[in-house]
Amino acid sequence: MQPTPIAQTDAAVFGRLIKPNHGDFSPTAAREILSLQFDDDDKARMHQLSLKAQEGTLTPDEQAEIESYRRAGSMLGVLWSKARLSLIRAGLGVANGHHT
Repeated sequence: MQPTPIAQTDAAVFGRLIKPNHGDFSPTAAREILSLQFDDDDKARMHQLSLKAQEGTLTPDEQAEIESYRRAGSMLGVLWSKARLSLIRAGLGVANGHHT
Protein backbone atom coordinates (compact mmCIF):
# COMPACT_ATOMS: atom_id res chain seq x y z
CA MET A 1 0.00 0.00 0.00
CA GLN A 2 1.36 3.42 -1.00
CA PRO A 3 1.65 6.06 1.74
CA THR A 4 -0.78 8.93 1.35
CA PRO A 5 1.00 11.91 -0.21
CA ILE A 6 1.33 14.91 2.10
CA ALA A 7 -0.15 18.16 0.79
CA GLN A 8 2.65 20.43 -0.39
CA THR A 9 0.85 23.75 -0.77
CA ASP A 10 2.58 26.69 0.87
CA ALA A 11 -0.13 26.93 3.53
CA ALA A 12 -0.04 23.18 4.22
CA VAL A 13 3.73 23.17 4.65
CA PHE A 14 3.55 26.32 6.79
CA GLY A 15 0.76 24.80 8.87
CA ARG A 16 2.82 21.72 9.61
CA LEU A 17 5.76 23.94 10.51
CA ILE A 18 3.96 26.07 13.11
CA LYS A 19 1.55 23.35 14.33
CA PRO A 20 -1.59 25.52 14.61
CA ASN A 21 -3.41 23.02 16.86
CA HIS A 22 -0.83 23.34 19.63
CA GLY A 23 -1.93 26.82 20.73
CA ASP A 24 1.34 27.52 22.50
CA PHE A 25 2.01 31.18 21.68
CA SER A 26 2.34 33.45 24.71
CA PRO A 27 -0.63 35.80 25.17
CA THR A 28 1.57 38.74 24.16
CA ALA A 29 2.72 36.99 20.98
CA ALA A 30 -0.82 35.85 20.18
CA ARG A 31 -2.21 39.38 20.47
CA GLU A 32 0.61 40.73 18.33
CA ILE A 33 -0.08 38.11 15.65
CA LEU A 34 -3.80 38.90 15.70
CA SER A 35 -2.94 42.54 14.99
CA LEU A 36 -1.18 41.60 11.73
CA GLN A 37 -3.15 42.60 8.66
CA PHE A 38 -2.69 43.85 5.14
CA ASP A 39 -2.32 47.62 4.88
CA ASP A 40 -4.80 49.79 2.98
CA ASP A 41 -2.69 49.84 -0.21
CA ASP A 42 -2.55 46.05 -0.28
CA LYS A 43 -6.28 45.79 0.40
CA ALA A 44 -6.99 48.20 -2.45
CA ARG A 45 -4.70 46.26 -4.78
CA MET A 46 -6.33 42.95 -3.84
CA HIS A 47 -9.72 44.51 -4.58
CA GLN A 48 -8.53 45.74 -7.99
CA LEU A 49 -7.12 42.33 -8.82
CA SER A 50 -10.30 40.62 -7.63
CA LEU A 51 -12.42 42.79 -9.94
CA LYS A 52 -10.14 42.04 -12.88
CA ALA A 53 -10.27 38.32 -12.05
CA GLN A 54 -14.08 38.43 -12.06
CA GLU A 55 -13.94 40.11 -15.48
CA GLY A 56 -11.42 37.56 -16.72
CA THR A 57 -8.90 40.28 -17.63
CA LEU A 58 -5.93 39.44 -15.38
CA THR A 59 -2.54 39.46 -17.06
CA PRO A 60 -0.15 36.61 -16.24
CA ASP A 61 1.77 38.96 -13.91
CA GLU A 62 -1.45 39.98 -12.17
CA GLN A 63 -2.45 36.32 -11.85
CA ALA A 64 0.88 35.64 -10.11
CA GLU A 65 0.35 38.69 -7.90
CA ILE A 66 -3.14 37.67 -6.81
CA GLU A 67 -1.83 34.17 -6.11
CA SER A 68 0.89 35.67 -3.89
CA TYR A 69 -1.74 37.59 -1.94
CA ARG A 70 -3.82 34.42 -1.62
CA ARG A 71 -0.87 32.42 -0.28
CA ALA A 72 0.07 35.18 2.17
CA GLY A 73 -3.54 35.39 3.35
CA SER A 74 -3.70 31.62 3.84
CA MET A 75 -0.53 31.65 5.92
CA LEU A 76 -1.79 34.60 7.94
CA GLY A 77 -4.99 32.66 8.58
CA VAL A 78 -2.97 29.73 9.95
CA LEU A 79 -1.11 32.10 12.29
CA TRP A 80 -4.36 33.75 13.41
CA SER A 81 -5.90 30.34 14.17
CA LYS A 82 -2.97 29.37 16.37
CA ALA A 83 -3.02 32.78 18.06
CA ARG A 84 -6.75 32.53 18.84
CA LEU A 85 -6.31 29.00 20.19
CA SER A 86 -3.38 30.16 22.31
CA LEU A 87 -5.51 32.89 23.90
CA ILE A 88 -8.40 30.50 24.49
CA ARG A 89 -6.09 27.95 26.13
CA ALA A 90 -4.68 30.74 28.31
CA GLY A 91 -8.25 31.47 29.43
CA LEU A 92 -8.30 34.84 27.70
CA GLY A 93 -10.59 34.17 24.74
CA VAL A 94 -10.92 36.31 21.63
CA ALA A 95 -13.60 39.00 21.36
CA ASN A 96 -15.97 38.02 18.53
CA GLY A 97 -13.10 36.42 16.63
CA HIS A 98 -12.03 39.86 15.40
CA HIS A 99 -8.45 40.79 14.76
CA THR A 100 -7.30 44.00 16.38
